[in-house]
Amino acid sequence: MQQIFNFLIKNKNSILFLFLLAVSLFLTIQNHAFHKSRFISSANVVTGGIYSWSNSINTYLHLDEYNERLLEENNKLRNIISNINDSISVEKQLDSTSFEGDYLFRTARVINNNFAKPNNYLTLNRGEKSGIQPEYGVITSQGIVGIVDRVNKNYSRVISILNSNSRINAQLKNTNHFGSLVWNGENPNIVQLIDVPRQAPLQKGDTIITGGRSLIFPKGLPIGKINDFTLDQTQSYYTINIELFNDMTNIGYVYVIENVNKEEIKALEESEQ
Repeated sequence: MQQIFNFLIKNKNSILFLFLLAVSLFLTIQNHAFHKSRFISSANVVTGGIYSWSNSINTYLHLDEYNERLLEENNKLRNIISNINDSISVEKQLDSTSFEGDYLFRTARVINNNFAKPNNYLTLNRGEKSGIQPEYGVITSQGIVGIVDRVNKNYSRVISILNSNSRINAQLKNTNHFGSLVWNGENPNIVQLIDVPRQAPLQKGDTIITGGRSLIFPKGLPIGKINDFTLDQTQSYYTINIELFNDMTNIGYVYVIENVNKEEIKALEESEQ
């Protein structure tokens, strides 16, 4: 306490000067509209800058949370659109609350992604507890990613389309010509569409989509565009190099697709054998 008194006594002139300066500035601002408006304007600029800086930091710290919220909103919209599209083709009138689409979409985050090996996989932070099962398709808004092959309570593994064992039905968007989507293990941005008959009209830049001839992916999901193509040795089928819409080296969040009618369709097909 004595040190404080000593400091005040030692610097009494400077303290008195600062006090009188503050009083004079206050009186000047209060009694002159111009000075008052300038002071308020300057204070708003400083305060606004502080708030902006603080908000930027807060936004950055919660970026993952915002991304997950956005993904959930997109997921809800996907399910609504799927339900509407499936219901439009039904001839009889249905109560809008009873619409049931053929596919359900769930969101997940990629926690591991391989793309430099011959057989690559992804790991998702969702498993059986979230309703994920093997043979569910995995996509992003840009295109397909792969197919779930293993699950446990909280996690699931996905066979990437960058896997030598992956074969997915795909077709040309502008025609009904289709083939099998595979990967030759070379470029993670390029996959191959094989067994496309030579009668198919091909052009560089044409879009390739899912063919819908499996129980995993609905028809029409984007895959990529034609980069180049060649005929095989028999001159009967094309091998087409497809430039993927997805950047498979940078996958963060995905949608997992469930075909809700899959088991019913499989039971019917197996009963015919």
